[in-house]
Amino acid sequence: MLPSQAFLPAVVFALTALQALASDTFIAAVYEHAVILPDPTTEPVSPDDALALMNKNMDVLEGAIKEAAQKGAHIIVTPEDGIYGWRFTRESIYPYLEDIPDPVVNWIPCTDPSRFGPAPVQERLSCMARNNSIYVVANIGDKKPCNSSDPKCPSDGRYQYNTDVVFDPQGKLVARYHKYNLFRSETQFNYPKEPEAVTFETPFGKFGIFTCFDILFYEPAVVLVSKMQVDTVLFPTAWMNVLPFLTAVEFHSAWAMGMRVNLLSANTHNTSMAMTGSGLFTPEGPAAYHYDSAAEEGRLLLAELTTRPHLSPTYPPAINWSLYATSIKKFPEQNNTFSGAVRKDMFTFSELRHKAGNHTVCQGDLCCHLVYQMSKREDEVYVLGAFDGLHGSLIKYHWQICTLLKCPSTNLSTCGQPVETAQTKFEMFSLSGTFGTSYVFPEVLYSGVQLAPGEFEVLRDGRLKSKHGTSKPLVTATLFGRLYEKDLPHPLRS
Repeated sequence: MLPSQAFLPAVVFALTALQALASDTFIAAVYEHAVILPDPTTEPVSPDDALALMNKNMDVLEGAIKEAAQKGAHIIVTPEDGIYGWRFTRESIYPYLEDIPDPVVNWIPCTDPSRFGPAPVQERLSCMARNNSIYVVANIGDKKPCNSSDPKCPSDGRYQYNTDVVFDPQGKLVARYHKYNLFRSETQFNYPKEPEAVTFETPFGKFGIFTCFDILFYEPAVVLVSKMQVDTVLFPTAWMNVLPFLTAVEFHSAWAMGMRVNLLSANTHNTSMAMTGSGLFTPEGPAAYHYDSAAEEGRLLLAELTTRPHLSPTYPPAINWSLYATSIKKFPEQNNTFSGAVRKDMFTFSELRHKAGNHTVCQGDLCCHLVYQMSKREDEVYVLGAFDGLHGSLIKYHWQICTLLKCPSTNLSTCGQPVETAQTKFEMFSLSGTFGTSYVFPEVLYSGVQLAPGEFEVLRDGRLKSKHGTSKPLVTATLFGRLYEKDLPHPLRS
């Protein structure tokens, strides 16, 4: 006798869970979504118009979720702002918000949609998860009423939060996360009073979740990995690519390698705002990634990942990021150092004037060492650069960066400006630095904003080395360090 239709999702989920428990791997998916945006307005639209716009985006997401489930995915991550976009004031976003309860309430919106008031978005997401027997991760807006008894209550009587939600394969709400590090333009949202370290258990490991700008800070990003010991991080993002160090695929892959976890990164796709770049990243490098600044459509990515990467025989060892650089006899510092700006950060640069050589360049407490040999020296300029200081205009946080970097032209005054393409390949490079932090993220970026999976390694003494030269022209090889303890107090969280 066949089970009734009502019990089919639960049966499929049970079988899927048993299969996942029997395996050391699981299949993950991310969807880079070209969001359908509302018309710009400072006035709130009607709730019906807001829902109509969100349903258009959820139609697209539902198609991606169905396809991922049909291909065997256990979980899918969709982007930040993926359901309604980002063109809002505090007032105009209000019709798009729902009251999202704490997951302890044990709620399946698909089967009990009105339990906490109108929640058509949560209901539909829950049903997508339930009907396809897959974990669904989405980003929506939460609203919470407050009153004068709360001294921090906004004048309109409510808190508004940029919020991630996770529904399990039965459609139950299992995680809710309020973004703690808002980007400077997110004035429509409030900062949570305290950072949230949100985790949940699955048949294929312990998962944590945070959003976009959060990845650059200690809380919650480092806390989830170092203290909560998650295996996999879910990462909805709306990431605007910034060369040379902060393109989405470049930094997110580096972060997964530096923190030694899986990172499921789903980016918004909007070419006019330089938003593209999603991936399934592991401690060993990218399992799958996508970067396309020309196409207009979205992209679904799937990959098989290790369930608990720290138990894998290929799990990378812990790195002492300053061991080599502090132990060697320093290469002679170059006399031709000069200053150059990467955005507003003033780096100390030294030009690589020969086809091969040893270089050292220092700034502050950081000295960067480079050994290199070019395959064929093209008519291009490369520099070794060091930066040790605070980054950011309003929110200031401390970077230590060592970088082998291509300049846009032979004019040294252009060094540090964005460049996507190169012609020069390297037979070898070895980059290291006297970092004052254990949080360092290794980046190698090839021409065309392409990664270099399997073509470089990080030795236990902190050297970033090419394995057998570069198969493509090199844009940058970078060690990106974060000294969280030197960050300035956040000016907007008072």
